[in-house]
Amino acid sequence: MIGAIIGDIVGSRFELNNHKSKSFDLFTNDCHITDDSILTIAVAKAIMESEKILKYSLASHFKNEDYCKILKNNTIKYLKEFGNKYPNSGYGGMFRSWLHKSKTTAYYSFGNGAAMRIGPIGYFARTIDDVYMLSDCVTGVTHNHEEGLKGAQAIAVAIFLCRCGLHKSEVKNKIEKKYYDLNFTIDEIRDSYTFSPTCQHTVPQAIVAFFESTSFEDAIRIAISLGGDSDTIAAMTGSIAQSYYGVPKEMEEKALTYLDKELRDIYKQWVLFIENKNCLY
Repeated sequence: MIGAIIGDIVGSRFELNNHKSKSFDLFTNDCHITDDSILTIAVAKAIMESEKILKYSLASHFKNEDYCKILKNNTIKYLKEFGNKYPNSGYGGMFRSWLHKSKTTAYYSFGNGAAMRIGPIGYFARTIDDVYMLSDCVTGVTHNHEEGLKGAQAIAVAIFLCRCGLHKSEVKNKIEKKYYDLNFTIDEIRDSYTFSPTCQHTVPQAIVAFFESTSFEDAIRIAISLGGDSDTIAAMTGSIAQSYYGVPKEMEEKALTYLDKELRDIYKQWVLFIENKNCLY
């Protein structure tokens, strides 16, 4: 989760003022958390609360539907709770409208909000089949368009495969087979790339930014240098890069200073919660 939070914070000051270069200060007084961090933390909270009711590791094949229902309900609960508690955080128009409605019907979105908040699933899942099911459970409460579900799954799968120790080439091959054509480079598209809030035009780019990187920090810098929806692209790239490289301690500590006590406490709970979680691949 910290990878997404760092990407969000670093990218926050560049979303409306793109910086198409890898040369910039990572953290400044103009940086802040946005909906990317807040909703990622909300999803982590939903997973932890769901586990108190029914542990997914103990659920049989026939109980997965029950677990999904619990997770969906908690996802709705905490997306709404945190979304309304932090109202001025850059939410998209459809999500903002959903926050204030008593009905919890999904709104057929393919916005990249589906993919920027999915990171916790990639770290919680035990198997690739878990990733598919749990990603759709969390995403479908709002983004039930096939492209929204696809974008979230692609990020969660990339996180999971990196977490399981696969080489970048293996991860790329699997993403290309199931999700997107990644036959481009960031240098090739940077000059013409413009803002898009959709999964189709941000998720592949965020994944390629990770593949081209040599370190966690380099991944964030490449993602920012692309331009466009900088905080969300960097949050997606950062969530994958964390699972592959880890995150420098000093960057983690600096990023956490941008969170209030409640959000920091949930983050700390999450770190303990996923400690020693094994992946089976």
